Amino acid sequence: MTEESPRRRRRQSAREDFEARALNQISWRNIESPFPPLCPLSDDQLEAVHEASLRLLAEQGVEVMSVRARDLFRKAGATVDEASGVVCLEPELILQLISTAPSEFMLTPRNAGHAIRIGGNAINFGLVSGPPNVHDCLRGRRAGNLEDYCSLIKMAQSFNVISFLGNQATAPQELPANNRHLDTCRANIVYTDKIWNCVSIGAGRARDAAQIMALSRGLTLEEMAESPGAITNININSPRKLDETMAEGAMQMAELGQAVIVTPFTLMGAMTPVTMAAALVQQNAEALIGIALTQLVRAGAPVIYGGFTSNVDMRSGAPAFGTPENCKANMAGGQLARRYGLPYRTSACNASNTVDGQAVYETQFALWGAVNGYGNLIYHAAGWLEGGLVASFEKLIMDVETLQCMAKVLEPIVVSEEEFGLEAIREVGPGGHFFGSSHTMERYKTAFYEPLLSDWQNHENWEIAGAKDATARATEVWQRVLQEYEAPPIDPARLEAVDAYIARRKEAIGTGEP
Repeated sequence: MTEESPRRRRRQSAREDFEARALNQISWRNIESPFPPLCPLSDDQLEAVHEASLRLLAEQGVEVMSVRARDLFRKAGATVDEASGVVCLEPELILQLISTAPSEFMLTPRNAGHAIRIGGNAINFGLVSGPPNVHDCLRGRRAGNLEDYCSLIKMAQSFNVISFLGNQATAPQELPANNRHLDTCRANIVYTDKIWNCVSIGAGRARDAAQIMALSRGLTLEEMAESPGAITNININSPRKLDETMAEGAMQMAELGQAVIVTPFTLMGAMTPVTMAAALVQQNAEALIGIALTQLVRAGAPVIYGGFTSNVDMRSGAPAFGTPENCKANMAGGQLARRYGLPYRTSACNASNTVDGQAVYETQFALWGAVNGYGNLIYHAAGWLEGGLVASFEKLIMDVETLQCMAKVLEPIVVSEEEFGLEAIREVGPGGHFFGSSHTMERYKTAFYEPLLSDWQNHENWEIAGAKDATARATEVWQRVLQEYEAPPIDPARLEAVDAYIARRKEAIGTGEP
């Protein structure tokens, strides 16, 4: 027997222990913040941003490229310049229109047990949304495809801390661009029973997603209008341009009584002036006009104030995320949303090109601002990498660990006579320890957060187990998650109805129908 044999045995034992360890995660619940939101703007500053935003809408307006949307604004009393497409609204009109939007509502997917609350102090963490590429440490960086899309959806379903999905975790680029939204919607209802966002590039895609969600719930579109389950995000093309397809998608969703997030894409130094105050004024004006449009279509339709303000690298022009400016903007955006009694969407992003320390600390800065700004929907909270160009499997696992820790931080501290442990302190006495006390033995299994990814072994045991860093361990975790994944059950008749609808729509789209 060689001298290394005992070490090999210890290494094998350590690896077996790691592989046998449960995939620790928190239970499903609606997360709420028990803390007051942080407010980087004083009351006077908040009102100053509000007033400047209203002046911007009244004096300079926003270009609205949809003819139908311009007609709606004109009939409501806005000033419309048809030559330029610019719509200007007086303060009284914009405030009147947004006043009908609800301050809080529920979104219900095909599993009502996974319904989420939008508004107030509710905090919901979402999957990465929109990257054209994917990456993992086994297969490298590659173009988005349907197989990887489904894997990302499966992971989102597997982790309770992720309560909603963005609009396409990655773009399946091997599928036809004009109808691949149907395939991703089908994957959403097969592989998850949580809330998912739909692509709203035009009215047709928005209507398709709403219909598929309704069919998966066994409802008509009219019935689902009373219990919203579909949601979409539209971006204002900053500065001050609302594209036709975005406007049409938003109007379609509002007509159906489904939720719309209006998010200006305001990067300081590129899409807005370089100062934070200017960015907040422009973000606010652009968000308000989009919100007003949804209420013109259907007063009371659920709508969410979106903020996506960060800065660019002034040396290269590249977007930067997780910066101090981004963190403050996430909190200030929440102040503005609450000023109008609206729910708030923000993000937790980073600009790192790989899963490293930068990816983690930038995400944490953005997340900290998003949570403390009362982000009711926190987009891109799991899996975002490379400034939004990549959905990363390893980053998703790291983010889940971070989100679970954040969820535990948001749990209120329990204070009671039993929790004070005075009898345990008496039992142990001066200079003792509490490892074996009855107070500890009754609670030790659930007393503290058990990590999904972190390795708390000492250095020797860590080396024996393979000396794997967090990224390497994350690779093992996502493989295990996909191996152990079980699809949530779905009524076969409902899935059959969805498939029939998708077949009809693909045929119609093939003949040129929108």
